[in-house]
Amino acid sequence: MLFLRTARSFSLTTFRTISHRNMSSTSAPLLLSPKQVNELGKASSVSLLDSTWFMPNSPRNAKQEFSGKRIPGAQFLDLDEVASPHELGLKHMMPDKETFALACEKLGISPSTHVVLYDSHGVFSSPRALFMFRTFGHTNSSVLDGGLPRWVDDGLPIDTGSPTTPQRASYAPREFDATAIRSYEQIVSNSQLDPATDAKSEIVLDARPNGRFTGKDPEPRPGLSSGHIPHSFSLTFNLFLQKHKTKDGQEYSTFLPPEEIRKALENAIGPAETEKVIQGQRSVTASCGSGMTAGVLWLGLQLLGVKNVGLYDESWTGYAMRPTSQIAK
Repeated sequence: MLFLRTARSFSLTTFRTISHRNMSSTSAPLLLSPKQVNELGKASSVSLLDSTWFMPNSPRNAKQEFSGKRIPGAQFLDLDEVASPHELGLKHMMPDKETFALACEKLGISPSTHVVLYDSHGVFSSPRALFMFRTFGHTNSSVLDGGLPRWVDDGLPIDTGSPTTPQRASYAPREFDATAIRSYEQIVSNSQLDPATDAKSEIVLDARPNGRFTGKDPEPRPGLSSGHIPHSFSLTFNLFLQKHKTKDGQEYSTFLPPEEIRKALENAIGPAETEKVIQGQRSVTASCGSGMTAGVLWLGLQLLGVKNVGLYDESWTGYAMRPTSQIAK
């Protein structure tokens, strides 16, 4: 199995050679540039998925924007629809095996398909989609770093006609990695441990803006308290990203180089704990508002080679909605 941490060290020739041997067990590069995706897209075994998601209070509509403009051949992955129901009515929770398999079949994805995920922010919701695929064992999956804006800015073709319907595929998920998902009960139990004194505790990283973490700023969801899970650390997801502007002035994001991602992690939890995390001596849980941008932290840590990373699926929204939750400010 080949594992490549970043697209910067990616060799397209090497990947093609390995992927043609056994694509179902191949770990594809985590990140790909638009030009690399464009070259890969000439193969019939590649599926491009627009996984754009907007905050509930946003006036933008991801499906409508996809219908009007997309990478040629792309399909739309609705993360709110490909999800399991939640007792608190939360959206885009990790789907069960049957829901995930049915979505893949409708999208024309087989177990051997190289899935490339992108969004119209650059990097925002596509890492969450990658987390889903990889948790279901579909390691032949990647994120288009810079998403649709970078694709357009690189002068690559776009499609503005009606989306095509893919040929239905057969899909049987591989083993689901249940250790990748943290439950409310696990978070509460872990929050009772001080990471500074208890090496058995998990480090919880909160991807929300720092103002919401400290309780200074309100949550975008009406009636939800701000603050944070006791003993968690603030690491706003944007600190793993760098901003760019397209030729027409549109702003988009890409991942920072690994060394700069490491610096951001060190600033949040300290150099000593960072080294333990990278060496696998401390495990990490990524959280955010609703489990979306926690995926950015998860992917950033993957780019550092960190293996012991989970995601608190319901994140702060689920935690704060429960009346018995302890909230720190």
